[in-house]
Amino acid sequence: MARTWFITGTSRGFGREWAIAALDRGDRVAATARDTASLDDLTATYGDAILPIALDVTDRDAVYAAVARANEHFGRLDVVVNNAGYGQFGMIEEISEAEARAQFETNVFGALWVTQAALPFLRDAGGGNVIQVSSIGGISAFPNIGIYNASKWALEGFSQSLAAEVSGFGIKVTLVEPGGFSTDWGGSSAQHATALPAYEKAREKAAAGRAARVSTPGDPVATRSAILKVVDAQEPPLRVFFGDGPLAIATADYESRLAEWRTWEPVSIEAQG
Repeated sequence: MARTWFITGTSRGFGREWAIAALDRGDRVAATARDTASLDDLTATYGDAILPIALDVTDRDAVYAAVARANEHFGRLDVVVNNAGYGQFGMIEEISEAEARAQFETNVFGALWVTQAALPFLRDAGGGNVIQVSSIGGISAFPNIGIYNASKWALEGFSQSLAAEVSGFGIKVTLVEPGGFSTDWGGSSAQHATALPAYEKAREKAAAGRAARVSTPGDPVATRSAILKVVDAQEPPLRVFFGDGPLAIATADYESRLAEWRTWEPVSIEAQG
């Protein structure tokens, strides 16, 4: 049976590729973008199977209206994908209040509004999938993208709680945590804080580290089959990496954390009184 997807940020990157993956196999997609002209080619190819919706995910009322429109148009929702987001570059000291708030408005609150708006429809449908696009930066953290890391850690936190809250309704939550891919994440869609000269050496080191981590970026097209395997699984994972680099980063990071916690455990116990 054809499934109905609601995907944010479908103008490019993972959102677009996953919309194509769903449409190619006969599913239906409510595809949102700030400018729906970016979806004209998909509409021409897939016709009534795609419903383009203009949406800024930071507008809570607009989000609720868009989700309701998609459910009314197709009769149900089965897969909800929170893909809309962007990268904010800048050392923590460099980030302005406006930049910090804008990052969270899109990456955290945008996903929260879509999730809240969709849950009643998923419950009515007897289940479904919520796919949250996180990042390896959602479980680790790197210099010069600290506020981006913070937004993804927030997404991870509320999504893990969400998974426990909605499991009784048959709703599955999955955090997709990609490594480096050939998307526009670090390109024209990224935002950059005003640089402070004091951080030039640290910025160069951060750029070199990122280049080493993403020496061979993944192909977003290859994620089409991967996302279908996730949503089709009887027991989809709460977390899944996309790309072959994140597991090594996570392993080193968590081993370091555990070692440090163990080293300081006497102080931890002392603090209990």
